[in-house]
Amino acid sequence: MELNQLRCFVAVADELHFGRAARRLDMAPSALGRHIRLLEDSLGTPLLLRTTRNVALSQDGAAFLDGARALLTRADHLAEQFRGQERKRARALKVGAIDTAAAGLVPEILRDLRKQGSDLTVQLVEDKTVRLLPRLLSGRLDLALIRPPETIDKRIELMMLFHETPVVAVPARHPLARRSRLSIQTLVDQPLIVPDRRSRPHSHDLTIKLFEQAGLRPTISQTAEEKQTIVNLVAAKLGLAIVPRWTSRLAVSGVRFVPLAAKRTDDLNILPLAAAWLRGTRDPLREELLAVLRLRLASYAAKA
Repeated sequence: MELNQLRCFVAVADELHFGRAARRLDMAPSALGRHIRLLEDSLGTPLLLRTTRNVALSQDGAAFLDGARALLTRADHLAEQFRGQERKRARALKVGAIDTAAAGLVPEILRDLRKQGSDLTVQLVEDKTVRLLPRLLSGRLDLALIRPPETIDKRIELMMLFHETPVVAVPARHPLARRSRLSIQTLVDQPLIVPDRRSRPHSHDLTIKLFEQAGLRPTISQTAEEKQTIVNLVAAKLGLAIVPRWTSRLAVSGVRFVPLAAKRTDDLNILPLAAAWLRGTRDPLREELLAVLRLRLASYAAKA
């Protein structure tokens, strides 16, 4: 019996669905099922009752669940104690961030920490929200800067920060690149490059919602997963893209970033950014960084 098998069992017991449990743990459903079968084999009893449509706890599974939760809690607490001791020695904080936060917000925070004389070291992991949250839950990250999903694990505490400002990435020699601002109406007939919704739902929906608010439909010519790729496609004159303003910090020549005009400021509040950490945990290094974030939040928001 291994801790990873227990985590798989508890996730399925919570979700009563192998697909949702696999997504929560950031693993393939086949691997999740294999861990469950190994656990059942080691215990000599079925813990889950499976049909083609439903998953339910067996009588033994229901009896086993509380003990599994307690064992995982003790193991996580023990690991956190030793991670805390190591961080006290190393003064290192593991921070995950989506790409625009890694490019724009994290450097600002680190600069302000240095100004205060802090020797805190940040080990930065840049990835999508869907991949950062499982790392946060497993203790591989101490803090994450994410796009908050519609539903989130109750073990995670969120601190809403601000909304990033959308701008339009335009080829430098495009006629619209000379404009000081661009409206959605101006973009209605332009070929647009958007992120793939499966991997970047917020960024994808940014373009769709802005057009819907104006009663229009975008002309989507291309999808891509990474913002760096999207900006490179703009530089290659394959289309325009609506992206967060911090994307302009990506070093790509041949692209101009033009502010997006809106009748109401609230119409542009579509790209939320939040800080996330494990609820009920204490971490002096995390609090040190969060204190700077809270103190300078208005300044960071003005640049986002």
